[in-house]
Amino acid sequence: MASKPLKISVFLLKFMFLKQLSLINFKNYAEFEAKFSEKINCFVGNNGMGKTNLLDAIHYLSFCKSFFNPVDSHNIKHEEGFFVVQGHFDKFGEEIEVHCGLKRNQKKVFKKNKKEYERLSEHIGQLPLVMISPHDTELINGTSELRRKFLDSIISQYDKVYLDKLISYNQVLKQRNALLKHYHETRAFDSETMEAWDEQLIIYGKAIIQIRIDFLKQFIPLFNSYYQFISESKEDAGLRYENSLGERDFKTALITSLSRDRALHYTTVGPHKDDLDFRLNTFSLKKYASQGQQKSYLLALKLAQFEFIKEQKNTKPLLLLDDVYDKLDEERFTKLLEMVSSDKFGQVFITDTHPDRMNELLNQKEIEHKIFLVENSLVKDF
Repeated sequence: MASKPLKISVFLLKFMFLKQLSLINFKNYAEFEAKFSEKINCFVGNNGMGKTNLLDAIHYLSFCKSFFNPVDSHNIKHEEGFFVVQGHFDKFGEEIEVHCGLKRNQKKVFKKNKKEYERLSEHIGQLPLVMISPHDTELINGTSELRRKFLDSIISQYDKVYLDKLISYNQVLKQRNALLKHYHETRAFDSETMEAWDEQLIIYGKAIIQIRIDFLKQFIPLFNSYYQFISESKEDAGLRYENSLGERDFKTALITSLSRDRALHYTTVGPHKDDLDFRLNTFSLKKYASQGQQKSYLLALKLAQFEFIKEQKNTKPLLLLDDVYDKLDEERFTKLLEMVSSDKFGQVFITDTHPDRMNELLNQKEIEHKIFLVENSLVKDF
């Protein structure tokens, strides 16, 4: 199934914002509670005080998981037995309470308006969010899995069909890999059973690949536009989908790679092996771009992500900016701040190490805001 087309009108965008956040035993916070501005909110203070952890708590409320640590239990405060993250949202005028709780060695509990979800995937996309972080450099330097997750996280926020197919594909893939391992251990092989799993893998995999391709056709022009804005049109940025199937159809690729799959005990082709190719002036972004060019590229990626989700969901996602000032020069940061405080963007959360600098910038631009001083896990109004 193809992705939904971009919506043209932006005049009827619906508004969503986080009114209040409460934490118990989350990371370095024994307790935390704050009410927020509908526009700009800044967590300021020295490094290592827990500013980023507050952004991560907000990320939990949108994605049911941490932006930084995939192991939920690692987010429980040291030597405590549980954590709670709770947020009160205003979504199109409706009050929504989101609750995430975890006890050690137990299943995570996620609730909306006190009703627990049967599947966490039901929540994805209800509170759209984009986070820009220094960790984004891993999109360039890290594995293809991280780039696929970036791709999947965008599409999953607006396309439930895609998310369901992705979950089903990963379940079938897990079964096929287990079967390959079993065949290796028992030195047996059943072609009919393998073909049955292949058929399911092909059905879900072909749909995933097509939706990704359709998405990128719409996403790339947005990305290019933002890169030109940030870089002041100094270079041409490139973004391309690398399909592990090459020119083959999925069935042919599975048949061709079967002997290799049996030798390695896992499936070597399919959308779980695809990648994104980042380029600048036709050269590899990782190998040839400067740090400044890489930062501009990543910022353009994330802003295009924001724009795309906004158009698809007809609402402005929450925008989290972690330590962005120190990654840009002052002129570009001021330009970014002016942009995100415009009507094109909704509620924004920013971390920074210089309270006075941030306060002065926001007051100069007469931007509605609240500033919170974070020091040794304690937070107070600045």
